[in-house]
Amino acid sequence: MDHTEGPGRSWLLRLVIAFAFAQGAVSMARPAVSYRALSLGADERAIGVITGVYALLPLFAAVPLGRRTDHGRCAPLLPLGVVLIAGGCALSGTAGSLPAMAAWSGVMGLGHLCFVIGAQSIVARQSAPAEQDRNFGHFTIGASLGQLIGPIAAGYVISERDGLLGRTSALALVVSAAVATASFVSLRRIEHRTAPGVRAPAPAAKVPVGRILRTRGVPAGIFISLAVLSATDILTAYLPVIGEHRAIAPATIGLLFSLRAAATIACRLVMTPMLRVLGRTALLTTTCLLAGLLCAGIALPVPVWALATMLAVLGFCLGVGQPLSMTTVVRAAPPEARSTALALRLTGNRLGQVAAPASAGLIAGVAGTAAPFVMLGVLLLAAAGLGVRGGRAPGPADDTVPARPVPRPEQPSTNRNLT
Repeated sequence: MDHTEGPGRSWLLRLVIAFAFAQGAVSMARPAVSYRALSLGADERAIGVITGVYALLPLFAAVPLGRRTDHGRCAPLLPLGVVLIAGGCALSGTAGSLPAMAAWSGVMGLGHLCFVIGAQSIVARQSAPAEQDRNFGHFTIGASLGQLIGPIAAGYVISERDGLLGRTSALALVVSAAVATASFVSLRRIEHRTAPGVRAPAPAAKVPVGRILRTRGVPAGIFISLAVLSATDILTAYLPVIGEHRAIAPATIGLLFSLRAAATIACRLVMTPMLRVLGRTALLTTTCLLAGLLCAGIALPVPVWALATMLAVLGFCLGVGQPLSMTTVVRAAPPEARSTALALRLTGNRLGQVAAPASAGLIAGVAGTAAPFVMLGVLLLAAAGLGVRGGRAPGPADDTVPARPVPRPEQPSTNRNLT
């Protein structure tokens, strides 16, 4: 049951569709940015800087945006995010220098951050406690769809033949801008208005960031999210290298990526029954533990069919971590600072996107290309240990999802829009 008046759960479907377009645009644009930079004469270091600007620039905006959302509406961040994503993509396609490419890549990253903070805050605010795990799981299906389709679309448009890399990568960036603008079709009536006769909550004092980070469950949720996202990023970067060393064709590597993404989508479709059977703490801990073992197993010289099986199970396990880490942070954080806590979680993600590939590169240079997967295994095993603690963070709902809504006593009107 929603906490505000609105048209059932159709808002969640519209949000998933909008997120799929926005994430698809970003997932298409990011490899296109790299190819476009190469056509402008970039080397590996320059591409690393451009990629880093995408992740680093939003770090300075995450907490202020979360603060603003805690004390206001969430929906305005969605169209703002789409405009910034589309503008960053289109202007990257027309940029004629590497500094301009870096700047517009940062704008794209800022737009993605705006969209995600607004969208996650809407899910947290409009979901009943017992529905948060399910709704966050369904919400992240949009991201998985975008991550599945975006790179395939980029590969279809971009061509290195006959000196066409510059033009085709620019075209891919313009197309990704158009894909982002398609999100506007689904952005109407996503955030519910306050019910008539219910007063809006009075503005509360800002909760210090240090207090949020010291709240039991918040650090665990941030670290679990960082570990899962780092696993996805390093897998994306280093699986082609593994394929090159083991003579696996690029087309086969592409199919392996698609298999992993499809398994992640499947996981999020069955999140509710898994939670009902296992409970959130056991599910979070078990999937992180299994994902850690599978990441370490990728370092072994297994045949392609075994690698495909491992990646399918790994994709399924990694699909659990992101939505449940959102719920962990939302339940643990003070009610008046939930958007800020989600912004801190995204800040941790961005830091992981910078630090994890850099660490993986150093380790790979010293110990070989399989070593980053062992590092990921250790990281996810640590996340599994924190999952035991973070999964039991204090919150308004039980550890398991009830089969039916449980009647709850009427709450004071000043709390209705905070959950």
